[in-house]
Amino acid sequence: QVQLVESGGGLVQAGASLTLSCAASYTSSTYAIAWFRQAPGQERAFVAAITWNTPSTYYANDVMGRFTIFKDNAKNTVYLQMTNLVPKDTGDYYCGTRIRRTVWLERQFAYDYWGQGTQVTVTP
Repeated sequence: QVQLVESGGGLVQAGASLTLSCAASYTSSTYAIAWFRQAPGQERAFVAAITWNTPSTYYANDVMGRFTIFKDNAKNTVYLQMTNLVPKDTGDYYCGTRIRRTVWLERQFAYDYWGQGTQVTVTP
């Protein structure tokens, strides 16, 4: 079982930047790691994903150009660099890992393991 630990959330004003971290216990069998966001009262929504061995990146339309997902293989860690934050970015951010290849990287059901989440609050 893969364990994921998110960190880096916080309370910031609109326009600020934050970088979230997702540390995995191991990645030897990882196909992809993604970030999802859950706003209050809403379902968990895809934010970004990165495949592990041939790093391709994928983004939700509303974060394209503002967020960057990248990884550090040596640390088994995926980062989500968030810039120009807006109040709609507020929510609990979760990282999930997918073991086998899939075309459903933007779907929550595709992920095998999840972290406990880290909270991001963006004030106007």
